[in-house]
Amino acid sequence: MPFYHQLKSYAHAPSAGEFPNYPGKQGWIASRLLTLRKDLAAAITDQRQPRSLIVGSWNIRAFDDGAARLDESYHYIAEIIGTFDICAVQEVKGDLAPLERLRKLLGPNWEYSVSDVSSHKGGNNERLAFLYNTNRVSFRRLIGELVVDPDDLENSDQFARSPFFAAFQADWFRFCLCSTHIIYGGTSAQEKKMRADEITAITKMLVSRARKEDQVYIFLGDMNIESADGEIMQALRDSRMVLPEFPATNLGGDRLYDQMAFTDKGAASRKTRLIRHGVFDWRRAVFGPYPQDEFDTLPEDEKEGPMRRVSHDEMLAHYQPICDAQRRANGKDPYADFSRSYGLWTTFEMSDHLPIWIELEVDYSNDYIARFLTPDADS
Repeated sequence: MPFYHQLKSYAHAPSAGEFPNYPGKQGWIASRLLTLRKDLAAAITDQRQPRSLIVGSWNIRAFDDGAARLDESYHYIAEIIGTFDICAVQEVKGDLAPLERLRKLLGPNWEYSVSDVSSHKGGNNERLAFLYNTNRVSFRRLIGELVVDPDDLENSDQFARSPFFAAFQADWFRFCLCSTHIIYGGTSAQEKKMRADEITAITKMLVSRARKEDQVYIFLGDMNIESADGEIMQALRDSRMVLPEFPATNLGGDRLYDQMAFTDKGAASRKTRLIRHGVFDWRRAVFGPYPQDEFDTLPEDEKEGPMRRVSHDEMLAHYQPICDAQRRANGKDPYADFSRSYGLWTTFEMSDHLPIWIELEVDYSNDYIARFLTPDADS
């Protein structure tokens, strides 16, 4: 569970965190957090099975590059990530102070591992990170970046952003996460093939390792897959890894950018199974947009109290002076038309991607004990 003690400072000090306080700041953030927690419980935690593992993945847009996020955005991001046991984060930028701030909000039982900055062509100066709850997951001291055989990539000698992997354990379950941000851009056949080739090269390595090693490989991240029937998605399907079907993860609702897949064959065969999976949409609780006509049809108990929904018009009225002050503090003019720019602004407060997650069964101790029921069981 994330820490909330910083909320106390928003009611008293002129400034706490990155931005000055304003009247009602403490109550606003608390109300949005309660609503977000309600949605997370309904979507994920209330149905969680005992002794399972929840793995998340989230491309958090430009975290944090340029204008710093609002204090409240850190609270909301921490609340979402804190619902998972371990989460891969893409688009972490060079300065690690924002990631450290997020870790502190998550609490003392959280740690992170992070890759170096991808400074070469196509890397966009990004890092990849794993944040994990040490009460549920332990780090097995293996960490690195994948390097591909140049023959596996037709139009490049190496990945644009080197996939980042690390080994962990949850109770009996040994697993290795491999996070990626597949090269982006272009609609030509060659450019799409570059994305497909990266996915093929990565999954080929992971499946090969899974044949020999007693651990499950989980491949996850922003794979820049646009459609379910294109060659980029087909490259992932051809890996023969277990591939849950996720809905769109972009805010427009028409791109399958973020995906997860895991091995279920090899040395770690039958040591896990998929229980549930999903995409979490935070927009009903924080930032929106919540169109006024849809808001008007909500039952009254959804519009009142500490966990009330907030209409798009109220969001605009609340955030415009805050955004204006934020932009002035960063040497920028306020947006000429805030209502038109609001959606773009919120992607830099939260993200232009929705997080995805899977719940895995990881306790196979009964199967292990059952091996000793037969007289010729292994000693």
